[in-house]
Amino acid sequence: MQNVKFTGIADKGKSVGRDEQGRVIFVEDVAPGDVADVLVLRKKKGFLMGVAQQIHHYSEDRVEPICAHFGVCGGCRWQHISYEAQLRHKQQVVEDAMRRIAKVDIGETEPILGAKETQYYRNKLEFTFSNKRWLSAEELNTDISNVENVVGFHRPGAFDKVVDIKHCWLQPAPSNSLRDTVKAIAIEQGLTFYDAREQKGYLRQIMIRVTSIGEVLVLLSFHKNDPKRMNPYLDAILEQCPEITTLTYCINTKLNDFLYDLDMITYSGKGYVEEMLRETRFKIGPKSFFQTNTGQAVALYDTIVEYAGLKGDENVYDLYTGIGSIALYIAKHCRQVVGIEEIAAAIEDAHENAQLNDVNNAVFYAGDVKDILTHEFAEKHGRPDLLITDPPRAGMHAKVVEMLLELAAPRIVYVSCNPATQARDLHLLSEKYEVRKVRPVDMFPHTHHIESVALLELREG
Repeated sequence: MQNVKFTGIADKGKSVGRDEQGRVIFVEDVAPGDVADVLVLRKKKGFLMGVAQQIHHYSEDRVEPICAHFGVCGGCRWQHISYEAQLRHKQQVVEDAMRRIAKVDIGETEPILGAKETQYYRNKLEFTFSNKRWLSAEELNTDISNVENVVGFHRPGAFDKVVDIKHCWLQPAPSNSLRDTVKAIAIEQGLTFYDAREQKGYLRQIMIRVTSIGEVLVLLSFHKNDPKRMNPYLDAILEQCPEITTLTYCINTKLNDFLYDLDMITYSGKGYVEEMLRETRFKIGPKSFFQTNTGQAVALYDTIVEYAGLKGDENVYDLYTGIGSIALYIAKHCRQVVGIEEIAAAIEDAHENAQLNDVNNAVFYAGDVKDILTHEFAEKHGRPDLLITDPPRAGMHAKVVEMLLELAAPRIVYVSCNPATQARDLHLLSEKYEVRKVRPVDMFPHTHHIESVALLELREG
């Protein structure tokens, strides 16, 4: 395909473009505004996928990426596009979803809320230990060996090789120095780094949480429970990294890197860190789900409060409540808030955080929303005056949508990390609801991810 003009962003760092015949194609490593010749790799119903072979015109929105790992580690895929352009294209993604999928009239589409900080904005990062380093294309043609102890991110599509991170621009201090120190101590003590292909090696992962009030949690994952190796290692980390307020570990003997089904052991500190979203305080443990961008979480929750328009006497349902972060944030603005969340451990966190904030008007239930939210549940807790829903990327189950239509709460605030599934659900809810406002919120600069908040009001009559 020749002279493909790229006009927007798509999922997973791809740009979307059309050729001179109007055919739609998705391509990585280009930018909206580029014009390029493309080699088609796959044909699917309604669109094509390919790679750029020659770029004839570079977009005026292109900027120089700040990260030395750009294009290699798989993160920050839009760092080569100005932030103003990123926001413009994300706004367009939401508006297109509303028009093409929701197919409803939107009362007002508000401008996207951009992030004040586009660097060092994440409060949580996970790095992987590996004895195999990802080699660049130039290094592949040399006699350089990839056998090297590294700590970093998996290159997309390479489960057994890791990009050795020298400096990551995503998480604030002391993240980079902690990663480097933990790595250096391990090498000094002769500890082995994990080999994913051979399934051997001692050190597997490190997770770092940094909060805005100066607390730092570190979680280390070991392949075996060996205190003779582990304890001297953890002691050395505590001695050289006094900024760590909680040091935890887990033992992962499984083939996969999933940690949230494992026991977390506190080696030093209180076992969690604390974070503040305005005046609401949260306990965050190694397994806790919490908004990864603290600053933008405040912007997102303030939007929810604004859209909710609470006067103090409302009964509120908060679906997919997680650790109760939204419920606790709005509790002081309503009479009662009832949260439902599938993950039982998150509900335990919600109860603890309610106590931490002296919130007495919030109740929480563990279970699948489609099973918990019934007519009997509504009879017990009262019909909601406002319903807040923040489902996962797949959106709400059809049974949940049906129940929302039957409950007919006067207002719904729908928060989504996937405008496409949000738009699908809004189309279904349009049977009884009108969409008054929609506002995109950018939680993750330099990525394709977009949060979207919609206010729905029950149609009169």
